[in-house]
Amino acid sequence: MDAVKTPAPVEHGTLEKNEKWKIGFAPVDIHGRQLLDLSNKGGWKACIFIFGNEVAERMVFFGIAANYVTFLFSKFHQSFPDSVNMTTNFLGTSCTTPLIGAFLADAYLGRYWTIAIFSVIYMGGLICLTVSAALPSLKPSEVGCTPLNNFLGVCTQPSAAQMGFLYFGLYVVALGSGGIRPCVSAFGADQFNANDSSQKKMLGVFFNLFYFMIAVGMVFSLTGIVYIQDYVGWGWGIGVLAVAMAVANVIYFLGTPLYRHKLPSGSPLTRIAQVIVSAWRKRGADIPADETLLYEVYDRESAILGSRKLLHTRFFRFLDKAAVETEVDNQMEAGASIPVSPWKLCTVTQVEELKSLLRMAPICATSIIVNTVFFQLVNFSVQQGLTMDRRLSRHFVVPAASIPVFAALFILVIMPLYDRLYVPILRRFTGHPRGTTLLQRIGIGLTLSTISVVIAAVVERKRRQLAYSYALEFNPIAIIPFSAFWLVIPYSLVGMAEIFAAVGQLEFFYDQAPDGMRSLGTALFSVAAAAGSFIASLLVTIVKRVTKNSNSDAWVSNNINTGHLDYYYWLLAVLSVINLLLFVIVAPRYEYKVNITDQKQKQQLVSNDNLLFQG
Repeated sequence: MDAVKTPAPVEHGTLEKNEKWKIGFAPVDIHGRQLLDLSNKGGWKACIFIFGNEVAERMVFFGIAANYVTFLFSKFHQSFPDSVNMTTNFLGTSCTTPLIGAFLADAYLGRYWTIAIFSVIYMGGLICLTVSAALPSLKPSEVGCTPLNNFLGVCTQPSAAQMGFLYFGLYVVALGSGGIRPCVSAFGADQFNANDSSQKKMLGVFFNLFYFMIAVGMVFSLTGIVYIQDYVGWGWGIGVLAVAMAVANVIYFLGTPLYRHKLPSGSPLTRIAQVIVSAWRKRGADIPADETLLYEVYDRESAILGSRKLLHTRFFRFLDKAAVETEVDNQMEAGASIPVSPWKLCTVTQVEELKSLLRMAPICATSIIVNTVFFQLVNFSVQQGLTMDRRLSRHFVVPAASIPVFAALFILVIMPLYDRLYVPILRRFTGHPRGTTLLQRIGIGLTLSTISVVIAAVVERKRRQLAYSYALEFNPIAIIPFSAFWLVIPYSLVGMAEIFAAVGQLEFFYDQAPDGMRSLGTALFSVAAAAGSFIASLLVTIVKRVTKNSNSDAWVSNNINTGHLDYYYWLLAVLSVINLLLFVIVAPRYEYKVNITDQKQKQQLVSNDNLLFQG
């Protein structure tokens, strides 16, 4: 059976579409025209403007992630466990909505316009949160609400309207985040030419620098913003974030003349559905032993706009049926003026797109628990810090929500050394240009995350023992003579884990996603974070119900001294160990995505991973 197809006749009025097919994977300008001269477009000069948007978005995200527990507890009179759950549910939602933004970017809008539109939505949510924090009528009454009464749960509760307005602002912010998070890293990576070996090497440096900018946003949030929120006012604290986001949007738009763009490839969900439907229709067909007999186009770069062809793999063989040509397909091609419907016959590259996502799924799944650990350490450290000695000097007390800043500071210090010291040393032993493969990097991060939560459990156990030894167990607002800076140890390890796991995951999902699904690929990074956040919320709910009895408080309690947060951390440590073991099982079996022109790279990647995980 001949696999080479005759190009379909060009219909009247389709010149523009056919010109786009000629462009293929090449970068274009904002109007969709191919860039013939790339010297003044893209590269680091364009990334500077993209980094500005990311720093502001991360400031907002961590300004809410780290301290909104305090706001909900102190201003909306929610219990600490409920405040943690409300915050983690928001964080989980803001990490789920990137699926919406990724779909729109890959299918219709492109990454530039998706970031632009959702940045405006983001601003709208921040304005609502600022109003909610600033106006007394939108918060419950503070009359008779002392700190102790708040811990005892006797303060006035917010009305349904007050909570509704707060939720509206939070989830508009979550929606706005959905258009920025999956696109901004991918859009930044698009500024480098993946077909140029020298520029392709810059991608690893870009993702490290990108996460460095995330850490910069974290530091600003966990120091200056938290200080304003706690000591100046929450209206000012959220308002400053809104102003920072507005400035970042201006910077982003100023860089418009410098950006390289990639053409949207059409709906990735539609292409996935077409493969599934076509494979099911042909479930009785035989897959040819010669893979070259499977259907593929040869008259253009790919049947998928803006995407390179993918090498056929032997995983998920059932899906190959979608690319099997039948007698009916051949008759339709011979007598029709249009190609066979992709709902009946798909190209190898389209099938391999779905296979790529399925192969990444186990790696994505093993990225969930590390996010659970991160969110829980951030949220519960506020409750721990409120009971610990946070004096930095005689006249300055560190806000409890600022304690996680040490993780970000550790990233800022170590990240530059990663490229200049760690990578060159390992490169001598492994021969790999990055020092380690992406999967090895993720595995190191998962190990460090596990160690961090173990140390967090030990520190919490010591804090609790001191509370009992000083007879302060029934006073949840008393300061225990135990320095809050002991929490720096687990947070430093969390920062190190982020350098390896988070950056490795971000680059992995971008690198291994098909060209036409790059935004969707980077959205998987956020989806793992979302799942980690929701699991954290679910764990807190389950642990509260299962561990509470008539003789003692639950492990996770409003009074941290009579609870057993250390037991909860040990539970997270056990889950982290199980997760690490699963990763060690699935990682060596991962089949790297290979474009038709990149076959040589595949053997080295697989060889390096097997050497680590088996040796």
